[in-house]
Amino acid sequence: MIVSNFDVMLIVPAFLAGALVLSTHVPLGQEVLKRGIIFIDIAIAQIAALGVIAATVFGGELASWQIQLFAGLSALSGAALIHWLERHHARSLEALIGLLFVLAASGGLLLASYAPHSDELLHDLLVGQILWVSYEQLLWVMALYVPLLLVWFTFNCKEKPMLFYLVFSLAVTASVQLVGIYLVFASLILPALASRHIANMKKRLFIAYMIGLMAYLLGLICSLIFDLPTGAITVWTLLLVVVLTKPLLNQAK
Repeated sequence: MIVSNFDVMLIVPAFLAGALVLSTHVPLGQEVLKRGIIFIDIAIAQIAALGVIAATVFGGELASWQIQLFAGLSALSGAALIHWLERHHARSLEALIGLLFVLAASGGLLLASYAPHSDELLHDLLVGQILWVSYEQLLWVMALYVPLLLVWFTFNCKEKPMLFYLVFSLAVTASVQLVGIYLVFASLILPALASRHIANMKKRLFIAYMIGLMAYLLGLICSLIFDLPTGAITVWTLLLVVVLTKPLLNQAK
């Protein structure tokens, strides 16, 4: 335990990163649950990570925006493929999405074996480095998320599958770079699960956002106090907050 070394300013950029991720992932996660395609998020996140690994292996010393472009194109390709599968193989969709995840994950491991510092690269993509995120990273993610949120809440993406997949893939591509695949999945699914039975849409969104923010704050604090990996412990604090609040939400709905 390192309580004596706790510095609250260390978690400010990380908490802002979590808030940014939640801003898009809460409404997206609720739509994922509604559509019943639970593993689309982790599959597209893994495909985006595959793009990052491929860019690192084949591109050498690329600028950050070039890596992001490569990851975004990979995620968009994965989203387009899943959209096609949804239209033509709806009965087997979940199984096929799971297969895509396994193929992207194993392909990433194969490519990473050729990358310098492969263990560090894989670790960062899986559990992220949210505690060390910079304000510069937050600015470019915000520049992406603001138009995505405007599109989401303006153009009724729920009724336009291709637009949904477009917003989803771009949002997940950015969030993987900030918080890692595991926390992306948890941020999409757990707040949405906790609030799914609330009928009022605005209230459902608000409660899901509050659950996510409380969990991120608790995870960051626990990470600093107990010297634990931030991404991993925040996955668990998300689950803890959901478990603790679910009975109260069931009574209040």
